[in-house]
Amino acid sequence: MKERIRQWMLGRYGVDQFGQFLNITALIMVVLGSFFFRLLATFGFALILYQTFRIFSRNIGKRSQENLAYISLQRKITGRFKSAVQQVKQSRTHRFYSCPSCKQKVRVPKGKGKIMITCPKCRAQFERKS
Repeated sequence: MKERIRQWMLGRYGVDQFGQFLNITALIMVVLGSFFFRLLATFGFALILYQTFRIFSRNIGKRSQENLAYISLQRKITGRFKSAVQQVKQSRTHRFYSCPSCKQKVRVPKGKGKIMITCPKCRAQFERKS
């Protein structure tokens, strides 16, 4: 029986990161929908159906593109939070400035007085107090 299922799944897409996100979101929507809004549960079941379609799909290229789009969006969102957390952690020892020409974030040590900062991206120089 296990061999038959494995043979049947051969050439199908399966589960990826986007699929896991859809499953978790659908589960949360179904649980919340059972207590509060029935429409929320309906959307949750629709997500489960969509994820089931993605698992058994043979169009691997299209599913991979969807997964890559999800991963790039996820990295944009989590990257901003990670950089903000790092700035808070390093705020005792470093100061963060934005380059006036290219808006690149530049980290400089605190307590050095007025310094000339060279942007590592565009090589523009600007003066700030650290």
